[in-house]
Amino acid sequence: MDIQRVGIVGAGQMGNGIAHVFALAGYDVLMTDISQDSLDRARSIIDGNLTRQVGRGKISEADKDRAMGRISSTLKLAELGQTDLVIEAATERETVKTAIFEDLVPHLKPTTILTSNTSSISITRLASRTDRPEKFMGFHFMNPVPVMQLVELIRGIATDKETFDACLAVVDRLGKTAATAEDFPAFIVNRILMPMINEAVYTLYEGVGNVSSIDMAMKLGTNHPMGPLELADFIGLDTCLAIMNVLHDGLADTKYRPCPLLTKYVEAGWLGRKTDRGFYDYRGETPVPTR
Repeated sequence: MDIQRVGIVGAGQMGNGIAHVFALAGYDVLMTDISQDSLDRARSIIDGNLTRQVGRGKISEADKDRAMGRISSTLKLAELGQTDLVIEAATERETVKTAIFEDLVPHLKPTTILTSNTSSISITRLASRTDRPEKFMGFHFMNPVPVMQLVELIRGIATDKETFDACLAVVDRLGKTAATAEDFPAFIVNRILMPMINEAVYTLYEGVGNVSSIDMAMKLGTNHPMGPLELADFIGLDTCLAIMNVLHDGLADTKYRPCPLLTKYVEAGWLGRKTDRGFYDYRGETPVPTR
């Protein structure tokens, strides 16, 4: 399969990062979102991130200009129908993702590959809501996309070899490394990472340590670059909770029960960095623990 034009659904943190790396690798990128403000903000973020790469000597000014020239945007989801590969990077809610695919399918070329950047939802189930389950798979980038080397490739039960090979070739062209995961809840990375974060929240909830001591212990005691509560704030506490719920519902094991304190923070709207408050308060010059 010759993939040249890539459609990206969602211009948020993941979507703009995916657009960035694809454009830099020479693909023509068409981004869509539900608001023009989101698309304009994404373009500004991509421009800023490419400028930083120029400043660090990773790319040239000409590379940046070519990459920005390859990125276009639209408010009309249907316009992605003529792309060769679609990557859905919308909110981590199955109802939202399913609605996007159902709206998009009537406009697709017969050869278009559909993928989702979901971090936990069943690829087989998402694929079943489309007209091409054999041309559907999980394409899970890590955050921040321009920096992180790994991409999880997840085959649904119906995904054919041609589709998998085409996506693997794309990962190679992006200069990233693929890890193949089976279609079970949360795949590899989040199957291991999210229970660790959830256990850190339980450690806080039960008073074993405060926010600072838990993060310091994991950074200095296990050589993690970021403490688990700091990392949860970076990911988004709503996303962490959503993934834990997928694990708990999908595997029916009490060890995946989301910590009540995590649920409480999400209910309060304290979702981490994106709302300026989570396990840390980011409204001042330096983050301050909230517990």
